[in-house]
Amino acid sequence: MEADTVVLDRDDIRRTLVRIAHEIVENNPEQTLAIVGIHTRGALLATRIHALVSGLLDSRPIPLGDIDIAFYRDDLGSRPSSPVVNESHLDFALEGLTVVVVDDVLFTGRTVRAATEALFDYGRPDRVQLAVLADRGHRELPIRPDYVGKNLPTALSERVNVRLEEIDGTDEVTIETPKEASL
Repeated sequence: MEADTVVLDRDDIRRTLVRIAHEIVENNPEQTLAIVGIHTRGALLATRIHALVSGLLDSRPIPLGDIDIAFYRDDLGSRPSSPVVNESHLDFALEGLTVVVVDDVLFTGRTVRAATEALFDYGRPDRVQLAVLADRGHRELPIRPDYVGKNLPTALSERVNVRLEEIDGTDEVTIETPKEASL
């Protein structure tokens, strides 16, 4: 494997998000939905999925929010620097909703655990579902996504990079192999 292998390009990401949006609508025909992204790239993906789901359900408004998990992480003490804190935007009641939490990469499950904890500080939704662009495995917690863009079997030494147009100027998902491992 090369040091940086593209596994999803711009068109792949677009098609993947369209498929996820269709799956969300199909699996929640009678549910009142809300889409909530985890800062930072999960929030950007949530905005894209929200637009797609809204287009499929043009008769129902769907709340969109984003959540910051910086203070809900269980590894704060082991990180050398202070967490970057973003503002959460959940300007709607969660009660009675099926909330689809969106993130870019699912790895150990700790980010999703923190997001769920943060979400419940704002209210108690009827259901919480998880949509991820990439699932790389290596779970440390019993968390499983409801909607997966692409399963990426990876080694622990590899890194999955999600680049999005809004931040990085391009849309792609790559797997980065440490230089020592690629020799």
